Amino acid sequence: MPPSSAFQWFLLVCPAVVIAAYFLTVFPHSPSSLYVHPSLATLPKSSPTWSIYPDTFFDGGAYAKFPYGTVRYWLIGPEEGKRVVLIHGLSVPAMIWKDVAPQLAAKGYRVLLYDLYGRGYSDAPQTTYDVNLYTMQLALLLQYIGWSKADIVGVSMGGGIAVAFGAQYPHLVTDKVVLIASVGLMESSDMSRTTRLLSSPLMQVVSSSYPFRLYLQYLANQKLSGNPIGDVVRLQSAHLPGYNAALASSIREGPLRSLAPQFAALGRHSRKTNGSVLIIWGTADEVVPYRYASRVQTLIPHAKLVPIEGGPHDITISHPDEVSRALIQFLGQ
Repeated sequence: MPPSSAFQWFLLVCPAVVIAAYFLTVFPHSPSSLYVHPSLATLPKSSPTWSIYPDTFFDGGAYAKFPYGTVRYWLIGPEEGKRVVLIHGLSVPAMIWKDVAPQLAAKGYRVLLYDLYGRGYSDAPQTTYDVNLYTMQLALLLQYIGWSKADIVGVSMGGGIAVAFGAQYPHLVTDKVVLIASVGLMESSDMSRTTRLLSSPLMQVVSSSYPFRLYLQYLANQKLSGNPIGDVVRLQSAHLPGYNAALASSIREGPLRSLAPQFAALGRHSRKTNGSVLIIWGTADEVVPYRYASRVQTLIPHAKLVPIEGGPHDITISHPDEVSRALIQFLGQ
């Protein structure tokens, strides 16, 4: 005998009801915990890293624990001095300020330096290194040390972070922002083919593999080149499992590009509050070409430009005195 129509409907509806009930009542899985890669602080004291960039590189160093990992920071200069934050760039940690920060401190400024996530002595969370991660890191750090406001200075990628920070957290910026060879408006065509290849997901799988990291460690542990900046980049790449991924994610999803709205927002806010923006750029910059300075001025028309003739991209290393003079004159007391 053929099954009744009611039974046929039951056979059709029952599986759907069971599936729907399952998805409505199943208890969700526990969220996966954030994995955090270690920093240079975990390397043995015999590592050459400690000889060229120890965690005591600046005075007044300490560690702060945040949800995305531990952050290394330094406070130098008189406590009552005007508060200034220095943000480093993509690959070199806070040592990029080695010749600028002491000059500011000597002139009476209270200077905050720190290593960005994934660099130096700050941990490397296994996450997307986008603008929000970096601005949140600085906001948490300011709250941790008890600063309600500060002037913000950023070089290279640090400039992009400074722009985004000023746009997202204007109440935490005193009234002045300085952008040194800043990224944020770069075009993909300005990035070398090697940079784009190394930041690709495929290359990240290769570079994070254990055999490849052993090879990098072998190369890095050979005789140092005598260039501390280049050596610390190579040592980080070899010994920090999260470093290459942090750089690659910063290039793909970070504050190198697409920040035109934040530049414009910073310009509007600084003009409205009688704040000011300074641009410092080397005319021989081959990483972030000097022509980008005019693009920044288009978005922040009242910004003052200080060109440094013949200055390369690492201008805080090659021309620290010129950079320091421009900063001191602009920041005032």
